[in-house]
Amino acid sequence: MRLTKEQALDLIHNGDLKELGKMATARKRELHPKGITTFVVDRNINYTNVCWVDCKFCAFYRSPKADDAYVLTFEEIDQKIDELLEIGGTQILFQGGVHPKLKIEWYEDLVEHIHLKYPTITIHGFSSIELDYIAKVSKITIQECLSRLHAKGLSSIPGAGAEILSDRVRDIIAPKKIDSAVWLEVHREAHKLGIMSTATMMYGTVETDEEIVEHWNLIRDLQDETGGFRAFIMWSFQGMNTQLIQEHPEIQKQSSNRYLRLLAVSRLFLDNFQNIQSSWVTQGPYVGQMALLYGANDLGSTMMEENVVRSAGAGFRMAKEEMIRLIHDIGEIPAIRNTAYETLEKFA
Repeated sequence: MRLTKEQALDLIHNGDLKELGKMATARKRELHPKGITTFVVDRNINYTNVCWVDCKFCAFYRSPKADDAYVLTFEEIDQKIDELLEIGGTQILFQGGVHPKLKIEWYEDLVEHIHLKYPTITIHGFSSIELDYIAKVSKITIQECLSRLHAKGLSSIPGAGAEILSDRVRDIIAPKKIDSAVWLEVHREAHKLGIMSTATMMYGTVETDEEIVEHWNLIRDLQDETGGFRAFIMWSFQGMNTQLIQEHPEIQKQSSNRYLRLLAVSRLFLDNFQNIQSSWVTQGPYVGQMALLYGANDLGSTMMEENVVRSAGAGFRMAKEEMIRLIHDIGEIPAIRNTAYETLEKFA
């Protein structure tokens, strides 16, 4: 029987944490019976920090006239990809600010340049808000925007920008950002074109538990419709240096207990998602490891470079060797995967 929203809410409020872990692990075992836990060797490339959206929870963005505003050159991006190839990387996660002057042609040139020069690298890039704005500033539809980038070599898109899919929450934490329906529509259109994506959630700001469950329900419904989400990734708000924490000092840092509880219930509720990532970047390596006992089957990325959550106070780093050790320590088999969650190398 599929978990209802009411049942999920009850588990968040009343479920015993150890029991939730056992239930989530049992569900994980049904989906991943071989006991393999995966991760990907990749690099975040933040091609620009210029952004006009001014999300209150973000400490990374800069105004176009800021002294430290930047747009990377293709040569600088190439250097980052060369460094990634040296450690056996297979994926780049491309994200930036919402730059008011970069149009579709710039992005087409960028994607094509990387795709042709680095054919072994998968381009997993551009959040729904970036794509929506590229379409608007270029005076084209979101379908055309996605189609043109896909034709140049864009493989999949990340779930960034979802935060909580509640317009009440979004109006508080990011009033200039696209609403929930547009986020869902961008992913729906991507899936129609054969562009897979991930779904994400950032909790721990001003949302209610009911809004968290509704967020899960919206992405579960879209997954029923399209089957286009490869994974779900959840993390807690990192408040350091952000406007939001100044305006809402009542916001509390989220506990590890809370993270594991929500993660376990998400594994039970999102019954049509094959993969759930552990967010060790925000939780730290050991809670990230614990997440593997609460429903996660993937440790995410080695994250060769990450600038956005680091700007807000999350400074955790993890090498491939440490990931392998953490997975071995809980009795599972570590494996490097690609963007499509296909196993490339196992470490028995």
